[in-house]
Amino acid sequence: MDRREFLAAAAAVPFTTVVDAQAGAQIASDTPRPAQILVFDTFGTVVDWRSSVIAEGEALGRAKGVTIDWPAFADAWRGGYGPAMNRVRRGELPWTKIDTLHRMVLDDLLPRFGLASLSEAERAAFNRVWHRLQPWPDSVGGLTRLRNRFVIAPLSNGNLSLLTNMAKHAKLPWDCILSTELVKHYKPDKETYLMPGEFFDLPPAAVMMVAAHAGDLQAAKALGLKTAYVHRPLEFGAGKGNPAPAPGTFDYLAPDFLDLAQQLGA
Repeated sequence: MDRREFLAAAAAVPFTTVVDAQAGAQIASDTPRPAQILVFDTFGTVVDWRSSVIAEGEALGRAKGVTIDWPAFADAWRGGYGPAMNRVRRGELPWTKIDTLHRMVLDDLLPRFGLASLSEAERAAFNRVWHRLQPWPDSVGGLTRLRNRFVIAPLSNGNLSLLTNMAKHAKLPWDCILSTELVKHYKPDKETYLMPGEFFDLPPAAVMMVAAHAGDLQAAKALGLKTAYVHRPLEFGAGKGNPAPAPGTFDYLAPDFLDLAQQLGA
């Protein structure tokens, strides 16, 4: 076979990958990767929590024959999440998984919105709406592309059962589930951001945090992780989103996961 024949034959061979034994990901054999593991904020970054809660709330309202400001309800439910975590941080509550914190906030909200009569079964079922959140339109396709080149996992305050059920419901193609429940801390505690590297025996710089929230990324960056900001202007409703950060604030800036996959060579 002469050189011309060799080159022609090589061009006909499909693009191949090699397996990184340390992180377990398939990677392009001729392109350096900016990180080995991508970990993702979930609520708001991967899934559209607000529209999902509103839709299920409206269905509940129709079933009960009541009319409620469901966008306001969704915002108040999500808004109670941070203060509930802070009660754990202050020692007012023992370590508590997010399902339980969500239920505490829900029980407080129901009387305020005229739903105090919901039964225990109805409350429990509605609380699990957080297990059934819908992905953003680009999430599954973008994650699937990224998974071809990186290990991908959520890095979320959601508990293990919540994140597992969400992944099955939304068809999120995670390699594994990294819940902060595993280290009994909530983001932005440092233990949560260092967990992926510790579990995979990698330095922080080999891990990239992907999020739609600048504060999440700033906390990760301060600990040596790579960072990628994905803009989700509709997370809190039309006209309520934060502007995207200036270029250079984080390592990557993308409008969605498909664009991020393109930037990362996936």
